[in-house]
Amino acid sequence: MNDSSWGAPPQAGHAGHTGQAGYWGTAAERGPVQGAAPAGPAYDAPEAHQTRPMPIVPDGPAVPRYGDDQDDDRGAARLSGPLFREQQPHARQYDTPQARPYEAAPQNPEPMPDAPQPAPQPQKKSAGRDLGAAIGVGVGLGVVIVASLFVVKAVFVGVVAVAVVVGLWELTKRLEERKGIKAPLVPLALGGAAMVVAGYVRGAEGAWVSMALTALAVLVWRMTEPPEGYLKDVTAGVFAAFYVPFLATFVAMMLTAEDGAFRVLTFLLLTVVSDTGAYAVGWRFGKHKLAPRISPGKTREGLLGAVSFAMVAGALCMHFLIDDGTWWQGLLLGLAVAASATLGDLGESMIKRDLGIKDMGTLLPGHGGIMDRLDSLLPTAPVVWLLLVLFVGSG
Repeated sequence: MNDSSWGAPPQAGHAGHTGQAGYWGTAAERGPVQGAAPAGPAYDAPEAHQTRPMPIVPDGPAVPRYGDDQDDDRGAARLSGPLFREQQPHARQYDTPQARPYEAAPQNPEPMPDAPQPAPQPQKKSAGRDLGAAIGVGVGLGVVIVASLFVVKAVFVGVVAVAVVVGLWELTKRLEERKGIKAPLVPLALGGAAMVVAGYVRGAEGAWVSMALTALAVLVWRMTEPPEGYLKDVTAGVFAAFYVPFLATFVAMMLTAEDGAFRVLTFLLLTVVSDTGAYAVGWRFGKHKLAPRISPGKTREGLLGAVSFAMVAGALCMHFLIDDGTWWQGLLLGLAVAASATLGDLGESMIKRDLGIKDMGTLLPGHGGIMDRLDSLLPTAPVVWLLLVLFVGSG
């Protein structure tokens, strides 16, 4: 038997066959065949090739295998199963929970304890300023003041006048920047310098007259500008004239006595010692706030330190520096200086808090501005002048 007997139709005249019938005979001779495909062009054409049977679709969902995406013959089977392999993993492939990559891991009902945190380190107290710069500037100012005080008194008066003018400039500048208040600086500067000189030359009478003339000059000078804000500008100007130059004239009046240089030195020493005692004790032991709404850094312990230091310094100064002075007078003087210096510091803190600033200026590194150093000196000057006059006379 040759190869053509399995697939090619027999030739005409072949033994046992007639016409175009195939090897197995015609369809009429064979009769109906169970499962035969319906008649149609694809099946009746003589040139049709034998095709593979359609795959049997399983009753359950089919599980695709890797690589089926390129096999078009199994597409129908894939349509009856899940669209993605993650939806129904093969049972034989994922037999254990550890081999189920798409299944959510069970949650631990008990949360893991937090890792131990390191204990917070105690914060060191800070001075809040450059202490080295503050000490250097303070020593430099002290040398200038003491040298001018004991060499030529008129030079010291000039130093006070310059400090007054700079302080007025800082104060009026901050008022204009923060509040829009335009206190006239020119009449304040001229009147303030004249006030200090008049207090040294003519005493209290000269100081009062200069104060009145300065206030009048402020009123007149402000008239050259529009009336809007006139009242607040002149009020601020009169306040500045009283707060800075008028209080500073008491320093010049102390200098007119025979021991005037030592009186001024006592005034400066007691004020500085009071501030130093408040700072040192408050920084080391301060726990109870003195006036938290005005100056959060000040404490009651610091006030006690200021009083203690100032009273001891007052007793020593009255005994060694002031003619006819006694130690108990120095105790009272030190107590009064501690109180006035603290109130003066709180007073300027109130002004700066209202203006929303920390320092009045930046002229003195580590200190701020001139007004930040005059805050406790200015209100203390009339207190020391008055008590020295009561204790030992105007001399």
